[in-house]
Amino acid sequence: MTEVDGHGGQAAGHLDLGLIGNGRTAALLDTKGRIVWWCFPRFDADPIFSRLLAADEEKGFCDVVLDRMVESRSGYVANTAIIETILTDERGASIKITDFAPRFERFERGFHPAQIVRRIEPLSGVPRIAIRVRPTFGYGKPFTERVLGSNHIRYGGGTETVRLTTDAPLSYIANETTFVLTRPLTLILGSDEPFQSAIDTSAREFQDRTADWWRRWVRSLAIPYEWQDVVIRSAITLKLCAFEETGAIIAAHTTSIPESPGSVRNWDYRYCWLRDAYFVVQALNRLGATNTMTAFINYITSIAVDEDGPIKPVYGIVHDEPLDERYAPDLEGFEGHGPVRVGNQAVEQIQHDVYGSVVLAAAHMFIDQRLDWVGDESLFQRLEKLGKRAARFALEPDAGIWEYRGRQRIHTHSAALCWVACDRLSQIAERLGITDRINYWRTRADTIRDAILERAWNPERGAIVGAFDHDDLDASVLLLPELGLIEANDPRFLATVDAIGRELVRNGHVMRYTAEDDFGLPENAFLVCRFWYLDALAATGRRDEARAMFEDVIGYRNTFGILSEDIHPQTGALWGNLPQTYSMAGLISSATRLSRSWEDAWSRA
Repeated sequence: MTEVDGHGGQAAGHLDLGLIGNGRTAALLDTKGRIVWWCFPRFDADPIFSRLLAADEEKGFCDVVLDRMVESRSGYVANTAIIETILTDERGASIKITDFAPRFERFERGFHPAQIVRRIEPLSGVPRIAIRVRPTFGYGKPFTERVLGSNHIRYGGGTETVRLTTDAPLSYIANETTFVLTRPLTLILGSDEPFQSAIDTSAREFQDRTADWWRRWVRSLAIPYEWQDVVIRSAITLKLCAFEETGAIIAAHTTSIPESPGSVRNWDYRYCWLRDAYFVVQALNRLGATNTMTAFINYITSIAVDEDGPIKPVYGIVHDEPLDERYAPDLEGFEGHGPVRVGNQAVEQIQHDVYGSVVLAAAHMFIDQRLDWVGDESLFQRLEKLGKRAARFALEPDAGIWEYRGRQRIHTHSAALCWVACDRLSQIAERLGITDRINYWRTRADTIRDAILERAWNPERGAIVGAFDHDDLDASVLLLPELGLIEANDPRFLATVDAIGRELVRNGHVMRYTAEDDFGLPENAFLVCRFWYLDALAATGRRDEARAMFEDVIGYRNTFGILSEDIHPQTGALWGNLPQTYSMAGLISSATRLSRSWEDAWSRA
């Protein structure tokens, strides 16, 4: 069992949750081994376990209650997505709960069913436990049907039926009776299909083979010399956010955990944002996780090839499914902070940065020789359609990277990504030897770049600002050198980094912006902005400062090594949906940039 040092669980507080999954399904557990969130059968489906958003209601969970418990310890089995929890009672009796979602090779193909497994073992003394299983359906409605079979219980009440297959006494589970645990017990939760083999033997085999699968995957990663545990856990977490049927990578596994308490900034993040393509592909490429990277590139490229109209900023894990936003009235919200939203209104927004995000990701297909799908002139011509939209809309107002719901401006980041689309198309044309398109796209890129550097530079603020002809600072402009639009040592960028350090940094954490938006003044910092800021520090020669800032931020990960979207600048409490793909990708990218090389490390030994 591995645990995280530093601010860790204390700072994470109410979001001290770990993630298990297998590329098809995923669940969140707290440090006492209670499953509090499980969308079944897919990432974006109805939460069968919804306790995370049920406030104080005792519904939507699966737990093991140890009588007179006084201590709990929880963490991942090293280099896996398997969580072990040890509960101890006041007499010293203890049990171990092992949770995982099976994944391994079986019958010469991948085996990763919509299934989670719990193994409960006595460790010492005479532990007395109760097993409680209380699923919900229809976003928070308690189950209405329960049928006991020979070795299973079927729960119903919605469009899906969940089957619990177990070798534990069914009547004890149905009545939540406390009993003495004298032997290992297994719970297998999944589709309403018979489990054909021996429960205990199969569960132990599944656990061993799943652990082997994750360890082999970790051994394939190209990790930095320093912060290896941070990078490995972040990589596994990103992998768990990938829906492998389609290649989509979701922004987070939860919906409606607010950015800050009472803010009503509650969003459903169980979908795939195209702008995430840049950050996720970059992180996966640094690690050499080519299969996941390739699948994600194929997913977003397929969208670009199929769409004849404007590209939407966000898509479902099956990209043609609707994402209309609605409320879930039977869930009170995280710690009572409603509303709970299903779907995301951002699908209706105009966000011009999507064109550059897709081209950036697809550009790997013309460069990376490890990929199976090699970019050719036909794909280039399809991408040119996106480039033409980027050139057309680069200097037009949109909702921007932060998805403002009540205003539109010409956002610097959106214009920069439109520039990226034209710039990369020029470079791709050069690689393909299509001479006339090189200059065509270079001319359009230069026009957009000139406009950005003229209109986004605010001499009164002495900084590049977040939107043309406005004076609000915005952390997204920290990405401009990395995108290639401006050199990191350009005096304008150096001044911008200084300005952001003075005005957007709070106790080491970085705000997206501090100006009032549709929902008032923002309260919490956005974690990925801290990684952008420390990367900018390193790029501008302040490497030691960046390393210190990185060392500090990894201490804010929760007990399981996971970050959410937001953090309170003073308390260090995590807020927002989790695990946040942006944040985990930021951890990977910054660690690989800032780490000493393996060669340098050995030379100092």
